[in-house]
Amino acid sequence: MRKMNFSYLHHLMKSSDPIGIFDSGIGGMTVARAVKDLMPDEQIIYFGDTAHLPYGDKSAAAIQAYSVKITDVLIQRGCKVILIACNSASAAAFELVKEYAGKKAKVFNVIDPVVAYIRENYQKTSIGLIGTKQTVNSMVYQNKIEESSNSVKLKALATPLLVPMIEEGFINNHISEEIIHQYLVNDQLKDIEALILGCTHYPLIKKEIAGYYAGRVEVIDSSVTVAKALKAYLEYNNLVRSNKQSNGDHFLVSDFTESFEATTKLFFKELVHLEKYTLWE
Repeated sequence: MRKMNFSYLHHLMKSSDPIGIFDSGIGGMTVARAVKDLMPDEQIIYFGDTAHLPYGDKSAAAIQAYSVKITDVLIQRGCKVILIACNSASAAAFELVKEYAGKKAKVFNVIDPVVAYIRENYQKTSIGLIGTKQTVNSMVYQNKIEESSNSVKLKALATPLLVPMIEEGFINNHISEEIIHQYLVNDQLKDIEALILGCTHYPLIKKEIAGYYAGRVEVIDSSVTVAKALKAYLEYNNLVRSNKQSNGDHFLVSDFTESFEATTKLFFKELVHLEKYTLWE
């Protein structure tokens, strides 16, 4: 793939600027965690649009409106990168967000880095995908993989019970194991060499999924794949934060409940303080 030159962005973006990440809720915190694990010195500003979750059952026009508004918030806070940590928003709003951000920030989504990884590592084989009904029915992964490599066959399966299961804390027990296994034995996922976790909630059950396959199938964690792509971009463009003294991460939500704040620990691996930010007065 032709290497793009992003040097024209440098006069507007500084290495000390924060990384903006947004999602319809807290699932995207798995992406924030992966970014933080890979680049601990970077400052993160996270926006969870909890007033409008889930995006999966919203129209494309609504998702685009929410995404542009959040992008504006993150640009106002000086973010050098905006990462759409939501499959639904990545599918519906990426091009619009990219256009809106212009030269003020580089925009990433959670789909393209995974497609690039598939292209580079798998050819003439079958790859599986699990995700929400909205993500699977949108055919976004199928279309992008076909554009990228016509020798890879994608077998997609909607797994709608997994998100509520994870949000209720049913992970690493016999209940989650049974539900996961019931999905993975589906004939639709037969004879695959890799499985894409097409939802930002799913890294929390990656170990259980990997345990089912016992090394026979690579489980592709989009949060890790995206974090690596983001790091490569920052390094290539000399935008890696060099100042060890972080200004502190910020976590904004468009609606707030105490139980929701407690749940964030499950996704980010540490308790965070949520700040309420009303998108529309």
